[in-house]
Amino acid sequence: MRLISALAGALLLALTIASILRTLVVPRGLYSSLVMRLWRLMRTLLRACAAPFGTYRAHDRAQAWLAPLVLIGMLFCWLCALLASFTMLLYADSGLSWSVSLREAGSSLFTLGFASGERLRLSALDFLAAVSGPVVIALQIAYLPTLYGSYNRRELEVTLLQSRAGEPAWGPELLARQSLVDTETALPQLYRDWERLAAELGESHSNYPVLISFRSPQPHRSWIVGLIAVMDAAAIQLAVSPRNAPPEARLVLRAGFTALRDIARVVRIDYDADPQPDSPIRLSYAEFDAAVTMISAAGFATERPTVLAWPHFHGWRVNYEGIAYELARRADAVPALWTGPRDFPGSPIPPRRPADRRPGPQP
Repeated sequence: MRLISALAGALLLALTIASILRTLVVPRGLYSSLVMRLWRLMRTLLRACAAPFGTYRAHDRAQAWLAPLVLIGMLFCWLCALLASFTMLLYADSGLSWSVSLREAGSSLFTLGFASGERLRLSALDFLAAVSGPVVIALQIAYLPTLYGSYNRRELEVTLLQSRAGEPAWGPELLARQSLVDTETALPQLYRDWERLAAELGESHSNYPVLISFRSPQPHRSWIVGLIAVMDAAAIQLAVSPRNAPPEARLVLRAGFTALRDIARVVRIDYDADPQPDSPIRLSYAEFDAAVTMISAAGFATERPTVLAWPHFHGWRVNYEGIAYELARRADAVPALWTGPRDFPGSPIPPRRPADRRPGPQP
């Protein structure tokens, strides 16, 4: 029995240390079963709490707690696993009972010291447990500035996008607003900013998947909805106005679907790495036609008729639509136009355009 306890304790200790390292230390996107299980459990509980209210705002308020609960749950699970592993190791290496072993392990792990004794041959395990507790807590504390630094940089660009693409953001609205206020020349810089942000999202959200669940401060903003909007705007511009589209439009599309694929690999979303341009997408031609009609009415210059532009837009969107829709669903993002279905009831919310209050021509 004590041999089995020693083997089980050593195995649990090794698995716990590996989980801590892969989540907090190793700078590479690695799948964490602990994070994913906690995310599923907490998300299900929060959705159940919000379900009786039946509104998106209720779901948004509930899901705002998801990321903090996952972070606390990670620390709690690691400390419990360390406590269990050291309890089994102490039980195996001494004549102590289970209750006394648990008390000894807890005293050392949390550096309380109330269970110390003259058992010198257990000192190595006691010292190891005493080091483990503070180190895990320190790593978790050091982990938070990295998370919130990435979060703040992400939300800055999402907030800046609100005045350009509406709230919630929508790709056609982005192009229409630039035409209405004669700021089409600002689109290349916008694409450059979001190309850089997409690269950062691919790096940060694959290394720290819990960032996917960090919600924007405002309920109608979302990082994934904003990214879809910018990519859709670039794809539409390349499709309907290829000669006037800036080269940055191609670059932001490439950076965007590369980032989405990096995140998808870590959270295990299946995708086609080399889809055919005519592979099916869920956005319909009718929706695309209505959007092009809207941006044309706003003054956006088009070079191709909609029927000829559709295959080009389709060929771009097939690279990112599936992953983007799944991430928007998992993140319980605001149900914006062209972002796919959600797990809660509700219709897509169109962006609100400010009223035009410019004075008319003077006599």
